[in-house]
Formats: sequence, C-alpha cells, structure tokens
Amino acid sequence: MKRKSLDFKIENLEFFFRFRSRKGFTAKNTFLKKIIKKYCNIFKRFVSKRQINLKTLETMKKFTFLLIIMLFFAALCNIFGQEKSYSFEVKKTGKGKQSLIFIPGFASSGDVWSETTAKFEKNYTCYTLTMAGFAGIKPETDASFKNWEKEIAAFIKDTNIEKPIIIGHSMGGALALAIAADYPELPGKIIIVDTLPCLAALSNPNFTSKENNDCSATVNKLTAMTDEQFRQMQTQSIPRLMADTSMQETVINWSMKSDRKTFASIYCDFSNTDLRETIKNIHCPSLILLESYFVNFKPAIEAQYKNLKNANMQYASKGLHFIMYDDKEWYFNQLNNFLSTK
Repeated sequence: MKRKSLDFKIENLEFFFRFRSRKGFTAKNTFLKKIIKKYCNIFKRFVSKRQINLKTLETMKKFTFLLIIMLFFAALCNIFGQEKSYSFEVKKTGKGKQSLIFIPGFASSGDVWSETTAKFEKNYTCYTLTMAGFAGIKPETDASFKNWEKEIAAFIKDTNIEKPIIIGHSMGGALALAIAADYPELPGKIIIVDTLPCLAALSNPNFTSKENNDCSATVNKLTAMTDEQFRQMQTQSIPRLMADTSMQETVINWSMKSDRKTFASIYCDFSNTDLRETIKNIHCPSLILLESYFVNFKPAIEAQYKNLKNANMQYASKGLHFIMYDDKEWYFNQLNNFLSTK
C-alpha cells in the first residue's frame, strides 16, 4: 500500500512538471526544474529496486510534498509575473498566415488603423500598436525613438512573427523605416504613410542630427502648459494635418490623453532623427504613400529617399497628412495592389 502511495505521488509530480514545461519555464525556474527531474529519477530507482525502508519512505513523501508546493508557487510566478512587457500595447485581430504590424503616428492611438484592420483582418493577422505615453497608455520613464525601434524588433522576434508587413504612419512610418534598415532580416515588406527619412531636412537640406540632443527646453515648455493652452495648440495644428473634419476632435483627444513629457521628448527626438543614409540597408519591397501637397516638393523628397532600393513612391490625389482618412479610396487601392504583389 505504501509502495503504491509513493508511486502515485511520483506520477503526480512528473505530470505537474511536464505540464509546466509545456507552458514554458523561464530562466529563473531552470534550477528548480533540474532538482525535480533529479529526485523523480532517484525516487523511481529506489522503488524499482525495493531499496527503501519505512524511515526513507516517510522522508521521501515529505520531500515530494515540499517539491510540489515549491513548483506550484513557481508556476504562479510564471503565470502572473513573467509575461514580458514592451514599450507599447498590442491589439491582435484576424487569423491569416501573413501578419501585418500597424504603428501609429505621433501622439496617436492604434485606433487610427481601425478602418484599415477591418478591411484586412479577414485574410491577415493584424497587430496594432499604441506606443507608451500616447493616447492614454501608461508612459515609460525615459521614452526614446531608438528604444521604441528596438522594442518593436524584439516583439517581432519574441512572438516569432515571420516576415511581417510593417505599416507605419508619420512617426510610425519612420519607426518602420528604422526597423527595416537596422533589422533587414525581419520585415517582408514595409508601407510608409506620409513619412520622410529626415523631416527637418525638408526645410533645411544641410540639417545634421545632433549626437547628444538636449530635449530639456522642449520638455519644460510643453509640460509647463496648462491643459487649456495645450488643447488650443492642438486645435490649431490638427486642421493643418487632416482635412476630414469628422475625425479632428478624435485626434485632438488622443493628444490630450497623451503624457505631456512623452509628447515633448519624442517630438524632440523624432525631429532629430535622420534615416537618409541608413535606409540603404533596407532590402524588402517598400511602398511610400505621400500626401498630395508633397508633390510640390517632389525633387527634395525623392532625394531623401534616393538610397532606398525597391521603393514604390505614390502621391495622394487629395487631402493632408492623415491619408487613411482624407483619401480613403486611393489609400486602400494602393494597399490592396501592394499587398497582392508577390
């Protein structure tokens, strides 16, 4: 009877061990994992050879119970405390083999892509990001463009997303360019919605990115604003970026819900970003969608993109910066054509 009881406990311990292994032990559980495996083997060897007395049996029973308790708490830690966090929130929809990753622009919510994902989630798996500190998402202590690039690349690797198509608007488009340049093996394609490799160079062709850019003045200025002053600033600027009046208040509210320090530091950091040289490392097909007004600066804009191979540059027929709202039919036609091309 005692032999049967011990066998039952060993079997239970091994079952629990195998179950947690399938769920995925983290590095910090490895030592415990080895101990459990070792003692399961010892117990089985003793029982199979009948090399066991009453005192040893009682000791083993106690030790087995202790190991089960330890493993139970390790499992709880793994479930509730080990999920990796990133510099953004992710909404996953759709069930297609090919994945699309959507990165919104400056101070925007991932909801800026809602109509786009609704069109494509029947045939694609969509991952829609909202960056930390924007549109009500909890901010980070020290947000930076470079760190966000690294975090998105890490997410793609950790989640084993094979050759995703990365779609970015404005600042999100610059992040897509940076990821494709610094991690050329990751994306299958990229779609850039109204982004330049170096925004500052449009007004100053001789612009040079500062190595240690001091953003404190920008941060101090914007964080010192009252909510009323900040809303007034956004109310004046958004109509210059979006012709669709029905969506202007939504976009203004996203910026109002954004963390002011993140808003200021990322604005300053992004303004100092220059990808004109690094985009030469991009190997995947690229679709560049630009607002209609930019056709007036075509030589300067295409000079910025001269190092990008396999680029398909298209200018919208109407509207402003938020092309997905201002020129929907043209925008969706461009996406459909590009996505359907092998």
